[in-house]
Amino acid sequence: MIVIDMLNPYRHQDAERLGGSVASIVKELGGLIARAHERDDVDLIYVNDNYGDFAATREDLVARALAGDRPDLVEPVLPPRDCPFLPKVRHSAFYGTSLEYLLRAQGVESVLLTGQVTEQCVLYSALDAYIRQFAIMVPPDCVAAIHPDLGRAALRMMERNMSARVVPAARCLPPAARSSAGRRR
Repeated sequence: MIVIDMLNPYRHQDAERLGGSVASIVKELGGLIARAHERDDVDLIYVNDNYGDFAATREDLVARALAGDRPDLVEPVLPPRDCPFLPKVRHSAFYGTSLEYLLRAQGVESVLLTGQVTEQCVLYSALDAYIRQFAIMVPPDCVAAIHPDLGRAALRMMERNMSARVVPAARCLPPAARSSAGRRR
């Protein structure tokens, strides 16, 4: 499961529109993150924009997001300490990151894409996943759009052109019992 760009200070041109959309998904996404983190068969990975600060650490991006205008949208989806965190500089979670290497090293064949922005970073990440021959799943109740019409169109494109499964979060990761072997990393 890949969580895209949820550490956002919401101090940009479309912040108000995006914030409203994120508010409608943050509870469901927080629940999905918790289920993913509990499961032994799911790798939870955060990929987040570094906002042009190439020295920024995970802690820096968390702190900036929490100090931003909408900490209420950040707190429920903070990355657990034990999950990989990759900074990115462009729209796709794959572009300029070690995401593909990490997924291949873990033997991952499919990705569950969540986060923001549906018609931008989620869409471009889905395209890059498709090009790299990963199966794709996107829960529409765990992605946020700036423009609802473009968000819906992006989901249709992912489903039609990239063979993505667009299904609600409840159908993506049902709760599973932890194994005695511990988490796979």
